Amino acid sequence: MSKDLRMKLIKDYIDAYNKLNVNDMMEPLHDDIEFINISGGEISTKTKGKEELQKLAEQSVKYFTARNQNIVNSETSEDKIIIDVDYEAVMAVDLPNGIKAGEKFNLKGRSEFTFFENKIKSITDLS
Repeated sequence: MSKDLRMKLIKDYIDAYNKLNVNDMMEPLHDDIEFINISGGEISTKTKGKEELQKLAEQSVKYFTARNQNIVNSETSEDKIIIDVDYEAVMAVDLPNGIKAGEKFNLKGRSEFTFFENKIKSITDLS
């Protein structure tokens, strides 16, 4: 699969993510998608399959009034693409860590994508 096609799949996924559109987020993903979120060196979330990830995404969008991932860098190898993102979100609910509904927060993150059968096969988010 070409680098251009792999980047298009990633951009389609992120565009839908930024629009809080779960159905479009699922479109570039393989049926056996593996998703892992690692925060502070610990696995905080792990799903296997499109159905599990869709349920997680549907729950997650309720926490935001807006969110945006902006790709600031990408590294390509034969089997994966790693992107660095600037992330900004506005919360829809109060969080236990003290962030209140309506507040904006920013962070930097990194996501690793692998591919199979012209779809995204795995996503590992690191923050």
